[in-house]
Order: sequence, then structure tokens, then C-alpha cells
Amino acid sequence: MDLFHTPAFGTFALFAAALSVLLLVIDAVGGGVRAGTKTTPNEEDASSVAKGAKLAPQDPEQVARVMRAHRNALANIVPFLIVMLLYVAVGASARWVLALCGVFTAMRLVHAIAYIKAVQPWRTLSFVVGQACTVIAVVQVVRMAVGFV
Repeated sequence: MDLFHTPAFGTFALFAAALSVLLLVIDAVGGGVRAGTKTTPNEEDASSVAKGAKLAPQDPEQVARVMRAHRNALANIVPFLIVMLLYVAVGASARWVLALCGVFTAMRLVHAIAYIKAVQPWRTLSFVVGQACTVIAVVQVVRMAVGFV
């Protein structure tokens, strides 16, 4: 069986692309927020691409919040994608991949919005549900991999 031509891999690929776009969007939001504060952490930017921006060795709180949201997304999306790729490789069904990736992606979107807008309990709830998807995928990978040993 050709792994890259299975329904499970196709489903995974769509969600991997969507999660990558989410990371890019959060990063772009950070740039927009930074532009709105008219600050830059880099001296060379103050005289070129961010003309007129004030040099700020520390990010203003609203910029720092978006950057924390981006770091959190990166720290959770990358492991999830690695585990899901392993899950697909050991024979996950397209249904399981759709369920786990769908819920995880929705929760990461909710988490990013809730983090940037400082909305609780949605930030924590979406984080926990997303983590549960990763844990379920890990358990499935181990369960299926043990069958190969």
C-alpha cells in the first residue's frame, strides 16, 4: 500500500496544511499588532521597514500576548502533526484521522482567538481538548505499533 495515496493521508495532509496556515495567520496578526503599536525590537528596522517606529527592547503587552499565542500554537501543533503522521503510517483509518485532526484544528483556532483576546475559560478548555486529541493519537500509535512488534 502506498501511504501517500490513502484517504487517511489525504485527510491528514489537508489538516496539516490548515494548521500551517493557522500558524502563519497568528504570526501575521502579531506583525499587525506590532505595527499598530509603532514599535520594533530591532534597531535596523526602526530606520528601514518600520520607519518611525520606536525602538522597544521589550514587546508591548498586546504584542507579547500574540507572540505567546504563536509559541503555544507552535509547541502544540508540531508534536500533534508528527504523532498524526506516525498514526497514518501505522494504518489509521481516515475516520479517526478526520475526527482527531478536525477536533484538534478547531480547538487550536479557538485557542488562538481566546489567547489573543484573553478569553477564559475558552482558552483553557480548547487547550485541554486539543491536548486530549494528541494523547489519543499517541495511545493509538503505541497500540498499533505494538501489533507490529
